[in-house]
Amino acid sequence: MNRLLANKSVPAVGLGCMGMSEFYGETDDAQSLETLHAALEQGYRHFDTSDMYGRGHNEELLGKFVKQLGSRRDDILLATKFGIYRDPNDKYNLLIDGSRDYVKKACEASLKRLNTECIDLYYVHRRDPNTPIEETVSAMAELVQEGKIKAIGLSEVSADTLRKAHAVHPIAALQSEYSLWSRDLEDSILPILQNLNIALVAYSPLGRGFLTGAITKQHIEQASAENDFRAKLPRFQGENLDSNLQLVRALEELSQELNCTPAQLALAWLLEQYENLHVIPGTKRIKYLEGNFAAQQVKLDAAACAMLGRIFAPQAIAGKRYPDAILKGTNI
Repeated sequence: MNRLLANKSVPAVGLGCMGMSEFYGETDDAQSLETLHAALEQGYRHFDTSDMYGRGHNEELLGKFVKQLGSRRDDILLATKFGIYRDPNDKYNLLIDGSRDYVKKACEASLKRLNTECIDLYYVHRRDPNTPIEETVSAMAELVQEGKIKAIGLSEVSADTLRKAHAVHPIAALQSEYSLWSRDLEDSILPILQNLNIALVAYSPLGRGFLTGAITKQHIEQASAENDFRAKLPRFQGENLDSNLQLVRALEELSQELNCTPAQLALAWLLEQYENLHVIPGTKRIKYLEGNFAAQQVKLDAAACAMLGRIFAPQAIAGKRYPDAILKGTNI
């Protein structure tokens, strides 16, 4: 159990719910609700969503789950995000708003969709470059005082922004992409999190499924960018994909030696990198829940951790994690 909020500890492995609404192929609400309940029974307690996933659909799905929980609502940590709204003509064109009025408006809408009176962890999904982070966090602090949210989080921000925000109100968690495949925050962000006692929530800890070993070149070549976000990402294209697949082969070989799956090995390595780290691998299907959750039981020695660190050294990764248009809104 890791302490994510001041008054609540949860297992280090949570559930990212984005793919239940879009970006990764077809969706099925009935199947997703079954997966959510199965996750709860297996021990998951941390459920992550955002108001931009499916343009509100993902929060509505979690809202159905919350309603079905009844008195068990307090058993879970419900996290959502605001700040990104979608261009109606291009779902990959992300528009950002962190103004005080938008903070309040977005929170009220999320509370309604989620069927809850209070959001446990509320994130700024992306920093608005046109609004001082102090204004955004100050408005969120008012939501804490009003009892509408319990804790404040940030996502994909720079070290400077993190410090400025924390000076306005304590930041409970930073959610950023972190995996063997994406290690950008190790030098600049992890030391600050340690110093300020802020939890790290790693999204895409399995490299959007790539580190499971299940993604093939044929799969990506046949994927439509309209239905599968990965088809748009540089790391999944051309020679970059060929090079990165070689790294996954090495991960598979080591996982066989350690008697675990590639996914479990990738998650176990992450959990060794920071004391208060949480991972939120996403899945729509029950069959992947148990394996991901069991990664907490995989213990790696220093030699195995070092070997993985060398195999997946940042300079060995081919291609950027996002197209430039999306990257410009991260880590600011």
